[in-house]
Amino acid sequence: MITWNQTAFEFYCHLVFETDSPSGYTKDVITAIEARLEELGYTCKVHNKGTLECFVPGADDIMTVATSAHVDTLGLMVRSVTGTGTLKLTKVGGPITATLDGEYCAVVTRDGRRYTGTVLSQSPAAHVFPDAGTRSRDIDELELRLDEEVHNADDVKALGIRAGDYVLIDPKMTLTPSGFLKSRFIDDKASAVLILMLLEAAAGGSFRFRHPTRVYFSVFEEVGHGASAIDPDISEFVTVDMGCVGMDLGGNEYAVSICAKDSGGPYDYELTSRLINLAEQYELPYTVDIFPFYGSDVGAARNAGRDFKGALIGTGVSASHGMERTHRKGLEATLKLLYLYLCEE
Repeated sequence: MITWNQTAFEFYCHLVFETDSPSGYTKDVITAIEARLEELGYTCKVHNKGTLECFVPGADDIMTVATSAHVDTLGLMVRSVTGTGTLKLTKVGGPITATLDGEYCAVVTRDGRRYTGTVLSQSPAAHVFPDAGTRSRDIDELELRLDEEVHNADDVKALGIRAGDYVLIDPKMTLTPSGFLKSRFIDDKASAVLILMLLEAAAGGSFRFRHPTRVYFSVFEEVGHGASAIDPDISEFVTVDMGCVGMDLGGNEYAVSICAKDSGGPYDYELTSRLINLAEQYELPYTVDIFPFYGSDVGAARNAGRDFKGALIGTGVSASHGMERTHRKGLEATLKLLYLYLCEE
């Protein structure tokens, strides 16, 4: 059984979480992951739309399987420049915009210039606005205040900022002594960290992958078409993404969630049952759950017409698309279940 490597975990958390990668602006994180995998001896390729694929040989060639994590995150983009020099915004993916009020960020221009700023309500001052505490925090009610001396739209345009520039939100990645991982973008960078830990451990030679395996780090999952271009030779595809926590769901931060159904319909019954049986056999903390407002890389590939058995696992994540959090116990259970599915000693 694979063992938890805290040093590797922290290394990959810093590598992945501290590299900005909202959907459509993911080249830097893909480059960083590709460089690390090549250091470990893996063969990689980058697809036309930016997905990174790593091929891992297997002990047999009965079939080819796949796994994935998406490294694109939620974010914002400049929609327009106001007459007073603030920036109006549009969402990339589905962040809970109320949680963005007061968030530090950076604007990156098409020619590579970078400017810091803060996302604020249009009623940002308690001493001035009577609705400072009650005004809507929907995206149309938020603006970006630049940390530059700007007084009008022309001042902003002189900086090279224009509509379509990305706004990069501070990820606030934190590892606590009590075992929690906190960040805006645990969905789904935590899963990428786990897959990288598995690949590093396998490169050490203590175990092999059971079947030839295609590992994907996808880059458009948050906007609906993440791993839509996976290879046609794949028989099974187990994606690793966040598990849902809240309402009447069974998931929690200390267990691996196995998803039976999401908004796209049921996952493969036999493959999902096999994962449940592995979790039970090896006494992993787990839950089987329904994710009501959710899609995944498996769904994107399935919608693109690929023919495979698909399943979804992932650590339980509190406050998804807001200020997210999970725990080492859930992360470790997810890593072990993925190992049990993919690898042999």
